[in-house]
Amino acid sequence: MSIFGALDTAVSGLQAQSGAFTNISDNIANSQSVGYKGVNTNFINYLTQSTPTSNGSDAVVAQPQYTNDVQGAVSQSTDPLAMAISGNGFFAVSQAAANATGASTTTQTFQSQQYYTRAGDFTLNNKGYLVNGEGAYLDGWAVNPTTGAVNTASLAPIQVPQGNVAPIATSTASLSAELPATPTPGQPVSTQISVYDSLGTMHQLNLNWTQNATNDWTVTISSPDATPSTIGTAEIKFGNTSGNPVAAGTIGSITNATGALAGSTYASGGAATLSLSANFGSGAQPIALNLGSFGSTTGLTQYAGTSFNLLGSSQNGMPQGSFSNVTIDSQGNVAVNYSNGFSQTVAQIPLATFHAPDALQNQSAQLFTASQGSGGASVNAVGTNGSGGIDTGSVESSNVDIATEFTKLIAAQEAYSANSKVITTANQLAQTTINMLP
Repeated sequence: MSIFGALDTAVSGLQAQSGAFTNISDNIANSQSVGYKGVNTNFINYLTQSTPTSNGSDAVVAQPQYTNDVQGAVSQSTDPLAMAISGNGFFAVSQAAANATGASTTTQTFQSQQYYTRAGDFTLNNKGYLVNGEGAYLDGWAVNPTTGAVNTASLAPIQVPQGNVAPIATSTASLSAELPATPTPGQPVSTQISVYDSLGTMHQLNLNWTQNATNDWTVTISSPDATPSTIGTAEIKFGNTSGNPVAAGTIGSITNATGALAGSTYASGGAATLSLSANFGSGAQPIALNLGSFGSTTGLTQYAGTSFNLLGSSQNGMPQGSFSNVTIDSQGNVAVNYSNGFSQTVAQIPLATFHAPDALQNQSAQLFTASQGSGGASVNAVGTNGSGGIDTGSVESSNVDIATEFTKLIAAQEAYSANSKVITTANQLAQTTINMLP
């Protein structure tokens, strides 16, 4: 125990409060930073000697206490690509690497270090990457555009294709309608289905229905753009008139096809399909026209009435389309939308979780890296294994409370002043002791 021990203790107090000031100032300065996680201060006492009869001078050390697992308020954003996480997950992101001298500036390269963040204010940059306000590139799983399969084995920055989408020739079409059991004499029964050829040009298929007898119809399919214009005919029978065990008013058989038409063979519950081949100037184009199922009340039926009732039709072709926009749903699916109405999922955003998120290592720009204390990242689909959900069109604010930080600031200021007073007093006592010497 000594005056000089008191000086050492007070100096450690000044250093500790200085560390607290640093944390408080960081919190206040970043109170409006998207996804920022505040840092509190823990004061730890270190003893040099303590017995029942003697207590030596101590020291105090300030250590940061991270609040990475404390959620900030979620607020709406005018940015449709912004996302806020409700739960424990983090976005996996990458940082751009500096291009080597002479390297192409059109190809973006990235650092090998994996980063994580809660700052979800993402927008689309001029190269098609999703980048947040701090310049971090959002990582995701690639989606196979043909099969829709998600490649969960690899995380990579999401780059959205912004080119045009090629036209798709119609290969399947479907018709849902009710034919009248007693059509009005002299009134034609017909409908049209729009289809596209390989160049994206739209053509009209005309389906004209003629009743041969009760429950017995002939359909003639034609198109003014096809060569020849009349594609073919087929006979369709309903109910027991077909000779097959189907319910009244449902398709029982498709027979006597002519031209470039072919009907599917009856099978209980099987698909009732008319296959046709039309030449719109680019060669034969096969199209499967789905009329429902044999014996089913969906698709094409014939019930009491005098007028034709079209319930709906569809086909899978489309014209050329140009890039329109990007959307992200609550499951993290990133979809590219085109001017022709076509939409394609190109990536899926997963979320990373940690056993000890407060032990993540802080980096600049609201970024974190995994540490020995936090453990490695567990990357999972949104809403699984405790990763949390995604609120689209929203951002997570800083979890700093200004009122609390001002209270801490006042307390730190008073403690700092008190420690400086101890140093001043100890210095005076030491000077008094020195002045006692002859």
